[in-house]
Amino acid sequence: MIAAAWTVYLKELVDAMRDRRTLFMVLLSSVAVGPLVLVLVSQLVAGIEKRAEARVVVAQGMEHAPTLRNFLERQTYTVRAAPADYERQLEESKLGDPVLVVPPDFEALMARGEAPVVELVSSAANQRAQTGVGGVQRLLRGFNQEQAVLRVALRGVAPGALQAVRIEERDLADPATRAAQLGTMVPFFVMMAVLYGALNAALDTTAGERERGSLEPLLGNPAPRAALVLGKWGAVASVGMLIAVLSCLSFLPGQWLLRSEALAAMFRFGIQEALAFIALLLPLAGALAALLMAIAIRCKSFKEAQANATVVVLAFSLLPMITLFNQEGTEPWHLWVPALAQTTLMGRVLKGEALSVSAVAPSVLVCVFLALAAMAFVARTLRSAALK
Repeated sequence: MIAAAWTVYLKELVDAMRDRRTLFMVLLSSVAVGPLVLVLVSQLVAGIEKRAEARVVVAQGMEHAPTLRNFLERQTYTVRAAPADYERQLEESKLGDPVLVVPPDFEALMARGEAPVVELVSSAANQRAQTGVGGVQRLLRGFNQEQAVLRVALRGVAPGALQAVRIEERDLADPATRAAQLGTMVPFFVMMAVLYGALNAALDTTAGERERGSLEPLLGNPAPRAALVLGKWGAVASVGMLIAVLSCLSFLPGQWLLRSEALAAMFRFGIQEALAFIALLLPLAGALAALLMAIAIRCKSFKEAQANATVVVLAFSLLPMITLFNQEGTEPWHLWVPALAQTTLMGRVLKGEALSVSAVAPSVLVCVFLALAAMAFVARTLRSAALK
């Protein structure tokens, strides 16, 4: 049986590699998309950092507020006049900075001890301008605090009397944990690479062969049905795992292209993390290969199998999102759900945590059980008259 399974494995592997166009599209979508998204995110962050380093405040009517201008210049900011049609440019995302509008009676109200109203104009649809709102707000709060300290000092009151409590922030997250927040996209992309790598191979080796009429001659061989299923499953799992390995390794050179120095320093994904990801994905690749084969073996055409496999693709895509919506931390049952367990464990790898046997064992057991049950269903289906 082992010899027959090996023969079928080589035959199915050659057939999967022969369809070069499909294989190329799977490689392009699974291997290149992850690093490309990472580079695009880094370019976005680099643009935000560049605008923050420019230290520019776009304002209208700043000539009416020399006190405020003096404060901004002492903070090493440059005041730039807003264009006349700044509202239209903000709505059309042509202006990448919020606009500070100063009223004409700013200094007069300040002299009377009243609070002038300044407007900070932006647009929620303009992401570039929206990111600069927080910085301008912090500058205005600093100006308010400075003016308050000067006023109480002139009246002989100690400035410290304005602060009843001193606040000091302490972040318990270590650098590895903060860096893991950036790498949350990596587990999703590598798992989707496993899925799409095994999807086409699983459908082609079952429903595709049945549609082409090549499955019946294969069943006419004296080889046991278990050997046929084992060989087909091994080829599908190998293709899915090959795509996953390439996807994991693609992030290694991909991080060299990061445009943001801060992200490059935070993003920690080396060869050790890649090997840990591959080890965690091995059982999942086997379970996915068997499950997709079990779904497609009952279908009469490749298109029908694709439609039925959509349920698996949708569930597999949505399960990792539970970690995003769950704000109460990891639950014990997360480690018993395929895809969700791998996402949780890969997140721990990115945080630099050591994986214990008790944490990895549930996901491995569930994947093994799922693979065996699906393969048994495929073997029983091949022995029945349902193929006729």
